[in-house]
Amino acid sequence: MNLSYESTRNSSVKSTASEAVLKGIAEDGGLYIMRNIEEKRIDINILKGKSYLEIAEIILGLMLDDFSKDKIKECIHKAYINKFSVEEIAPVVKVGEIYVTELFHGPTSAFKDVALSILPYLMIASHEMNDFQGEIIILTATSGDTGKAALEGFKDVKGTKIIVFYPEGGVSQVQKSQMVTQEGSNTYVCAIVGNFDDAQTGVKKIFTNQELIDKLKEKNKVFSSANSINIGRLVPQIVYYFSSYMKLYEKGTIKLGDKINFSVPTGNFGNILAGYYAKLLGLPINKLICGSNENNVLYDFIKTGVYNRNREFYKTISPSMDILVSSNLERLLYLISCKNNETVKELMTELSDKGKYEINEEMKKILKSEFYSGCVFKTETQNTIKNTYEEYGYLLDTHTAVAYKTLNDYKKETGDDSVSVVLSTASPFKFSSSVYESLYGYSEKQEFEIMKELSKRTMIKIPENLLGLENKKVLHNNLCKVNEMGEFVTNIALG
Repeated sequence: MNLSYESTRNSSVKSTASEAVLKGIAEDGGLYIMRNIEEKRIDINILKGKSYLEIAEIILGLMLDDFSKDKIKECIHKAYINKFSVEEIAPVVKVGEIYVTELFHGPTSAFKDVALSILPYLMIASHEMNDFQGEIIILTATSGDTGKAALEGFKDVKGTKIIVFYPEGGVSQVQKSQMVTQEGSNTYVCAIVGNFDDAQTGVKKIFTNQELIDKLKEKNKVFSSANSINIGRLVPQIVYYFSSYMKLYEKGTIKLGDKINFSVPTGNFGNILAGYYAKLLGLPINKLICGSNENNVLYDFIKTGVYNRNREFYKTISPSMDILVSSNLERLLYLISCKNNETVKELMTELSDKGKYEINEEMKKILKSEFYSGCVFKTETQNTIKNTYEEYGYLLDTHTAVAYKTLNDYKKETGDDSVSVVLSTASPFKFSSSVYESLYGYSEKQEFEIMKELSKRTMIKIPENLLGLENKKVLHNNLCKVNEMGEFVTNIALG
C-alpha cells in the first residue's frame, strides 16, 4: 500500500491518494499532502505536442499514485470530453503584453469546473479501490463558484449526497441563482447568516464532530469535501499551469526552460497553491503573483509573514475572494517549514485560539522568494476592466481584473519583463452588474437584464449555461445560522 500522503499536522496520520480523496480532510483536522512531491518532477520535454487531456493523464498519474493508468484516463475522458464549450479546455489568449488563460469555458462558467468536473469520477474510483459500499456525504462551503460547480459535478452521482453552504448576501445574483435552482435528487443548498469564513469554519467543525462521525459510521456513511482542501480537487488544477506553459511554447512565445510568471486572483489559496505544486513538479515558474481585494489578509501575510484574520470583513465586487481564513495556506506552511508537521500544528492552533500567527525568518525568506502580493480595491478593479476593454477589446471579470492589475503593478515595481500569464477565473457575465458599472456606469436594472445589456453593448455572447437562468424554478430556499449548520447536515445525512 502506497501511503504517500500525510496530514499537514501529524506525519503519523498517513493515507493513500485514493483514501485522501474519499476522506477530504485528515482525522486530526489537517490537510492531506504528498510528502515527497518534489521527487515526482516532470521532464517538460515529454509534454511537447500533447493535448490538455494527455498532460492531465501524466500529472494525475504522478499525484494520484495508487490509481491505475487506465482508471486515470477513464476519469479524465468522462470529465472533460464534450463537457467544455472549447476543445482546448483552457485556451491561452494574448491581451496586450500579457497572456490570459481562460478557465471559464466549463459547465458553470468558472475555473472550479476544471477540477469539479473530474472530482466525482475520482471519488467513485476511490470508492471502488477501497471497497467502500456506503454513502459519501459531501460538505462544501462556497464563496460563490465552488458551490454550483460541485453541485453540477455531483448531481445524481450514485452513492453521494452533496450539501453546499453559502453566505447569504455574499455571492453575486448569478452565483446564487445557479445554486438555488440546482436540480438533482442528491443536492442540498443552504444559505447561512454570516460570511464565507463562518460557513467554512462551520463545515470544518462538522468534519471533526466525532459523535456525528460515529453515527454516520453505524449507517455506513462518511463525510468528504469538494473544496480544495480535498486533494482530489487540488491536483487537477496543477494541469492548467503546465498546459498554459506548453501553449506558450507552441506559439513560439517562449523556449522550453524559460521561466514565466503566473498572476492569480486569490481567496482560499487553492488555485495559486496548485501553481506552487507545478513548480515543485518541475515547471519553470519565476514568480507566483497573488492578487487580493479589500480582504487583503494574504497580501499582508506575504509582505510581513504575519497572518492576522482579526480585521474588518468587506463584501466586495469580487465576492469569491471575500475570505479571511485561507484554508490551503496550511499546505504551503508545511512546504516552506521543510515539512515540519509540528510547526504547522502550532501555527494552526494559534490561528484558532488567537486569530493570528507569525512564521519564522527562514519561512519568510522562502515565502518572499516564491510569491509576490498585491491588493486591488474597487475603483482600481473597475478602472482595469474599463481600460482593458477599451484598449484591447477584452472583457475581464472582477476577479481576473484584480490579478491583471496586480501583475502590471509587479512589472512596474520590479522591472521583470518575463512572459506572464493571468489566470482568468470566471466569465464576466457571472458578475454582470459590477462589470457593466465599470464600463458604462451604475444601472438600476435587474441583474439578468444587465447581463443581456452587457452582451448587447460589448457584442460578447453570454455563456449558454447562464442563459435563461432567471426563469428556472427555485428548488432550495434554506437559511440557517452558523450554529444550526450541524443540525441541517445531520437531518440530511441521517434522514
